[in-house]
Amino acid sequence: MDDDRSLLAGEVAKVERIELWWDRQGMPDWFVVTKLPVVDKRGRVAGVMGMLRRPDAAERALPVFQTVARAVEIIRRDFAKPLLIGDLAAACGESVRQLQRRFRDAFGSTPQEFLIKTRILEAARLLEETTLSVAEISARCGFVDASRFTQHFRRRTGVTPKGYRGRVDQ
Repeated sequence: MDDDRSLLAGEVAKVERIELWWDRQGMPDWFVVTKLPVVDKRGRVAGVMGMLRRPDAAERALPVFQTVARAVEIIRRDFAKPLLIGDLAAACGESVRQLQRRFRDAFGSTPQEFLIKTRILEAARLLEETTLSVAEISARCGFVDASRFTQHFRRRTGVTPKGYRGRVDQ
């Protein structure tokens, strides 16, 4: 939203960055995001347009891929296991503080929040595509217990897992 405001106010002519977005399968992946102003016939900024594309090899060599990408890879692969941020940082050759700072710069959130969102995405998929119980889904997605899973799910989706499944089944 800050980027959009800057474009609408004419403060910048273009925004381009590498960000993590969710792909068609609902899994996070890297994309180059480009935002440009849309101008009316008088040349005034009337809106914002954005484009996503997958980064090429040169872009994947940028520092963000050398630090945060490793953490994202581990989270995507091991989200169902007990993951400690300290262990994640060590696996990436970073301190916890440095990894958190790089995550915040890249995504505006922490590695822990990214982990929880990844777990919630998988849980939503399982609620939609299986008849597994909430407790089974909770365990498969790496949550300590079904109660904690329900709290996280409701906080991020606005409904309980059972409520979500009920909406999907309709």
